[in-house]
Amino acid sequence: MAKMTGNYEAMVVFSTKLGEEGVKTLIAKFTEMIEANATLGEVDEWGKRKLAYEINYENEGYYVLWTFTSKPDFPAELERVLNITEGVLRSLITTR
Repeated sequence: MAKMTGNYEAMVVFSTKLGEEGVKTLIAKFTEMIEANATLGEVDEWGKRKLAYEINYENEGYYVLWTFTSKPDFPAELERVLNITEGVLRSLITTR
């Protein structure tokens, strides 16, 4: 029998070059996308942190962790959108 829903976590590191307003706009965009396609658990903003290594000539990133429950096809779509969004340095979606 196919799995109907699953629990997922999405960790995203945003560029600090966007500024505070730019980061807040992207957080709102992805929160709305998750709410429209899944059941949002919580949004945990870790804030600005030093990166372990330089990414695109940046030493700091703004970390956000979303937890949600969705059908198995939504995380792939979320990952696709994250990969093409300007201002996203890194993202990782995992099952919980």
